[in-house]
Amino acid sequence: MNWKRTLVILWFSNFAVTAGMSLILPFLPLYIETLGVHQPQALDRWSGSIYAIQFVTSVIFQPIWGAMADRFGRKPMLLRAGIGMGIITTLMGFVTSPFQLLGLRLINGVFSGFISMSVSLQASTTPTEHSGRALGTLQTGAIAGSLLGPLVGGFLSETLGFKGVFYLTGALLILASLIVFIFVHEPKRTERPQPQSNRTRLHALRPLLPVFIASITIQAGMMTIEPIVTLFAKTIYTGPHLAVMAGLVVATSGFANLIGAPTLGRISDRIGQRRVLIVALIMAMITYIPQALATNMTVLLIGRALLGLFIGGMIPSLNVLVKKKAPENLQAVAFGINSSSVFLGNLIGPLIGSNVAALYSIRSVFYVTMGMLFLNAIYLYVQRNLDQPAQEELHTKELPTS
Repeated sequence: MNWKRTLVILWFSNFAVTAGMSLILPFLPLYIETLGVHQPQALDRWSGSIYAIQFVTSVIFQPIWGAMADRFGRKPMLLRAGIGMGIITTLMGFVTSPFQLLGLRLINGVFSGFISMSVSLQASTTPTEHSGRALGTLQTGAIAGSLLGPLVGGFLSETLGFKGVFYLTGALLILASLIVFIFVHEPKRTERPQPQSNRTRLHALRPLLPVFIASITIQAGMMTIEPIVTLFAKTIYTGPHLAVMAGLVVATSGFANLIGAPTLGRISDRIGQRRVLIVALIMAMITYIPQALATNMTVLLIGRALLGLFIGGMIPSLNVLVKKKAPENLQAVAFGINSSSVFLGNLIGPLIGSNVAALYSIRSVFYVTMGMLFLNAIYLYVQRNLDQPAQEELHTKELPTS
């Protein structure tokens, strides 16, 4: 199958999914308030719990769905994620208590995995020499959706109402699934892979451990400051339209991602993913210096834009390493574990950032993040075996010992 055609279809599907899921983020605390939660502290606790609970089940179930994809195909698992999340999200518009919303978000995490499975499907259809370019471009679909979603969500919540946005989001998720069902054709396998024990899988995926660790620490490093960067913007900006400026701070790095992800993806195809990761980590670390020292919005926005250029190429490079290092019959489960690693970073990062900010200051969070990125760069520097394809490793292990 033409991998470029698949890329176009999956790009629009990823855009629809992330845009839809992002529609509800701007008004989620307001929706919780309509469910009977009015005290500020209680509202903060419920908002944080309802937002984060989905990541908990996502971390657990991503490898499980990946293992099933290796046995039964990636496309069925992609449809399972999109339709399942579409139905659950629609049901969120019918809840009458925060407990019901919390439960549905928990179940939604069970069905999650549309983006990671689309990455796995695209990787399986793309020649290795074009993987960085393809997966970097695919990521821009998710980035564009996550940028547009919050902007449109606030407007739609006023025109359609909170419940109407949940219904619309559910429809977008199901629509994305139908697009994949009709237009994407997964290559047929010559033979069904035999079931393997967990010990066998773990042994085969052991060379990917540095990639999984890097995914956790990179995502955690990015998320230490993301949830509180708007609070930092408020400390250095006292002019009009504060909400607009705070939104611009968040969006700036995202728009730069749209340039950085495919560009660094193409470069990684030529010089290798590990090298691109090391350089991107060091450069991202450097971009935090002007942000930490910023006393006006101009400096902060420039730092955020430069950061976005470099972080855009990290996750695609890690995904290409998964494709290269994982045995072919375990690639989907490997992508599932890597996705779980990213979700775990999403959980750990805000906890680190919020606690550092509470104990010291928000500016201290920038320096802690710089340290995390620097240690990660050193860790990847010493992992030279990541440059060796999985096939070579397997061949080496099959050599006779006597």
